[in-house]
Amino acid sequence: MRVCLASTSPARLTLLRQAGIEPETMAPDVDEDAVIAAVQHDEARTLPAAEHVLLLARRKAADVAERVAAAGFEGIVIGGDSMFEIDGEILGKPYTAEAAVARWRAMRGRTGILHSGHSVVRVGGGRAEAEAHGVAEASVTFAADITDDEIAAYVATGEPLHVAGAFTIDSLGGPFIDTVHGDPSTVVGMSLPTVRRLARQLDVAWPTLWNRS
Repeated sequence: MRVCLASTSPARLTLLRQAGIEPETMAPDVDEDAVIAAVQHDEARTLPAAEHVLLLARRKAADVAERVAAAGFEGIVIGGDSMFEIDGEILGKPYTAEAAVARWRAMRGRTGILHSGHSVVRVGGGRAEAEAHGVAEASVTFAADITDDEIAAYVATGEPLHVAGAFTIDSLGGPFIDTVHGDPSTVVGMSLPTVRRLARQLDVAWPTLWNRS
C-alpha cells in the first residue's frame, strides 16, 4: 500500500525509512498560525497543547489527502505536528539563535512534555475515505550541568532553531538530555506505535506498508 507523508520534516521521513517505509512526500499548504488563531477566536479560548497539535496534524493530513486523491493516489496519508511544553508554557520553534540560547538556559535541569499529534487518512476512489487520529506524549528531562559554552556551541550549529522545543534527541542535542519517558520516536517527531495503531483502525496492517529492503 502506498504511503504519503504530509510533511517535509527530515526527522519524520527518517523515522518512516528506519521502520521499513519509503513514503512519498508532499508539503501541506496550511497556514498554521491562522488556523490556530481562527479556532481560538471562534471558541474564545486558548487551545491546550494536545488539542493544538492534533488540530494542525488533522488539517495537514486533510489538505494533502484531498490533493493526492485528485491525482489518483490510493493508500494512506500521514500528517503530524509537535509542540513542547514546560509548566504550561508551549514552546514552538525558536527560529533565532538568541531565542534558542534563552530557551536552553531556562530548560536545563527541568522536565517538559513533548506533544505529538497524528492523523492518518485512508485515500481511495478519488477521495478521503476515512481518518483516524490521536496524540502521543513523552516527557524529556534536560541535564542540569549543561554549560553556557555548550549551549552556545549547540545553538551555533543551527540544529535547534527549527525544531519544536529547540532540541533533538537523535542528533547533536541527544547528549544534553538525561531521560525520556514514553515512546522515544514521539520526541523525534512522530510516534511510530501511534501511527501503527491508527492505521490498524483504518484496516491497514502495518507490514503491508513495508516497501524498503
